[in-house]
Amino acid sequence: MSKEKTYTDCADNMNPLPIVQMDEESFARLSSFITQNYGIKLPIAKKSMLESRLNKKVKSLGMRSYKEFLDFIFTDKGRQTELYQVIDLITTNKTDFFREPAHFQYLTLNFLPQYQLIHKRNNIKIWSAGCSTGEEPYTLVMVLEEYKRRHPELTYTLMASDISVRVIQAAYQGIYDIEKIHRIPIELQRNYFLRSRNNPHIVRIKPIYRKKISYKRINLMDHQYGLGKGDYDIIFCRNVLIYFNRNKQEEVIGKFCHCLRPGGLLLLGHSESIMDMQLPLTQLRPTVYQRV
Repeated sequence: MSKEKTYTDCADNMNPLPIVQMDEESFARLSSFITQNYGIKLPIAKKSMLESRLNKKVKSLGMRSYKEFLDFIFTDKGRQTELYQVIDLITTNKTDFFREPAHFQYLTLNFLPQYQLIHKRNNIKIWSAGCSTGEEPYTLVMVLEEYKRRHPELTYTLMASDISVRVIQAAYQGIYDIEKIHRIPIELQRNYFLRSRNNPHIVRIKPIYRKKISYKRINLMDHQYGLGKGDYDIIFCRNVLIYFNRNKQEEVIGKFCHCLRPGGLLLLGHSESIMDMQLPLTQLRPTVYQRV
């Protein structure tokens, strides 16, 4: 790994600036905008969370109130220079390597062998939607590379997307605290990670595997994703739609169905369901659905 610079925060020894209080009108204005444009539900209980996450940004812009702050970020200039950063601060990005491992077991033990046999497809296209800081797509790389050892005819392309530019950049870098990989089998750690020479607490995905993933910023609320009909064989979108209301969930999953090939696989998070939705999907097992 390349040598990393160490920075000292000059503000550590300075008195913190007072918190700018978020008034209810500003909260309602911001939450309505976020829900309408990004699908994320923000009930009044989230007001304190928003205030704490945005306060540093408000003060760094020299704003004295959230009204002044919102008036600015909703201008053309504010949308171009600050809005993406605001979305980065608001969105929740919690993930782990091999999260919900039953999905990966089903993928390699059940789905892929049958899919290759029935559909005669050895070039598999996968989309990790809401990829956060990269743990899910890199888990997919590890799982698929291990599968390829037994099925060398398989090739794959993997695209990962998120609404947050910040987490996409983190995923692209592929650098993690060593605690993040403790639950990964030692053999996989050796095969897919490098240890930092300068910091024993840091690891990084090997370059050959970082290059296996392409990244794209996608807002799941966009009318189109710039993807063709039936482009993908497998879509992972786990623990993302729990932040959307029911109508928005069905709308987004409908767009996933447009992107899936017939027979393709959609995997959702353990708290997500398509019950009572009118979609061209059949359930194979909990949170695992196939495009009919």
